Amino acid sequence: MSGENGRAARLAATARQLYDSGWMRGTSGNVSVIAQEEPRQLLVSASGIAKHALSPEHAVLTDAHGVALAGQAHNPSAEAKVHAKIIDIAQAHAVVHVHTLPSVLAGARWPGGVHLADNELLKGLGCAAEGERYQVPVVANSQDMDDLSNRIAQALNPKVPIVLVADHGMYVWGASLEDAANRTECADWLLQHALLREIVLDR
Repeated sequence: MSGENGRAARLAATARQLYDSGWMRGTSGNVSVIAQEEPRQLLVSASGIAKHALSPEHAVLTDAHGVALAGQAHNPSAEAKVHAKIIDIAQAHAVVHVHTLPSVLAGARWPGGVHLADNELLKGLGCAAEGERYQVPVVANSQDMDDLSNRIAQALNPKVPIVLVADHGMYVWGASLEDAANRTECADWLLQHALLREIVLDR
């Protein structure tokens, strides 16, 4: 399996993997990956499909702005524009959006940004495990995807591949679908650690 069909199959498998982790409840969450560069096209998970049931046919082809190309059988996620903006600004190849409890709680606890430092799992984000302090930005939620895209673009920290959306979840990106999924696992653990550390050690 190769080309677009192979990428569609990997997108569906990644979404099912994230569903199995409990991070894409019901139809929530979405995944994207670059399908081709010139002109840029993306594959984005379809809207309204439960992620445990996602199959390659639910990978929707869009343009560089997340707008579905003609002839697609499904609509892309409503957040396809956000994925497209992150891919453009962060020069990423794939984006994962999940609704994890740690991401929502951390955004509520630290609305000015979540600080991460001196933890071995930072390596999983492509960051240094010690000697540097990273701030994960938190942006206000919006149902207007152009507005949300612009908020994320303005807040994005090029040193750390995570953005939290208040009362919503997080976007994580990487150089491939596998990389973005692995970084999502690390991000979830690091946010859990930050929250528990404050409860156990800092109070």
